[in-house]
Amino acid sequence: MEKAISTVYFYIPRQVTLLDLSGVLQVFQEAILLGFKYKLQFISSQSSVICSSGLELASLTHFSKTKPQKDDIIFISGFSTHQIDLDHEDASFFEWLQEININPTTICSICSGAFLLAKAGLLDHKKCTTHWKLVDKLQKDFPLTQTQSNTLFSQSGNMYTSAGITTGIDLALHIIEERHGKQTAAIIAKELVVYKRRHANDEQESVYLQNRNHHDEKIHIIQDWIISNLDKTSTIDFLADLVHIGPRNLTRIFKKQTGITIAEYRTKLRIEKAKSLLTNTDYKIEHIAHLCGYKTSKQLRIVLETHLDALPTTIKNRLS
Repeated sequence: MEKAISTVYFYIPRQVTLLDLSGVLQVFQEAILLGFKYKLQFISSQSSVICSSGLELASLTHFSKTKPQKDDIIFISGFSTHQIDLDHEDASFFEWLQEININPTTICSICSGAFLLAKAGLLDHKKCTTHWKLVDKLQKDFPLTQTQSNTLFSQSGNMYTSAGITTGIDLALHIIEERHGKQTAAIIAKELVVYKRRHANDEQESVYLQNRNHHDEKIHIIQDWIISNLDKTSTIDFLADLVHIGPRNLTRIFKKQTGITIAEYRTKLRIEKAKSLLTNTDYKIEHIAHLCGYKTSKQLRIVLETHLDALPTTIKNRLS
């Protein structure tokens, strides 16, 4: 018997952030192109909505005319993070959310969309997350939530919440993986030219952007070189020559501007690269170690076990 079609509902609030909507939408559009039975429906509390960017979205179905079922999915898109105002939302929308949660339908929020779920009481006593700028506000405004900071997305039962913007894509790929397997998720990620699959416990701020909140151009040059040459060894003298300053001066300035040493910075980047390669490629462990600048796979294992409190299961399996 052919599997029934599941509907993916996209709830579009006022001042919706377009990428919160379009990123997730494209993931499921690709799933449809691969032959999976999904129907896409766009719902709101009004027939047209103006995005935060000024684009108008029209011909939207009123949410009250829909009855999502257990196998369906609802995505609550995020809206401007500069001003959270829930008073404009139709009160019956929150009642509708409570009713469909009885099924229970898979309900997901992107970015500030978590505030709508929280106001409906659906995140009470549940782990959840939102954009890093809004984490404290979500916890303060809705103290019964268990708001998680610095995580890409969170799942608690049938509730999924994400940090927003591009992390909506990560969440959508995660749901695709749950429903259709890792290979399907990988195919869609490749089609979207997503550099790597990120996981729920990855930090919201990329490791490649960390320790760079400074204006020292010479240190930025050193950091860029290290990022592009993780498979190479380099002495302090070599790095100092790149920016024409003394080795001792480079060591002092790097620590002052970034908060960590050059060795610590290189190790952070190598760990991130190793995690990505172990999760997203079929390379042999020895080859991955070499790509990350280690002579043997044993060295790589020791570094990962030393610096990561809890290795993801996928990485543990590769290392065992």
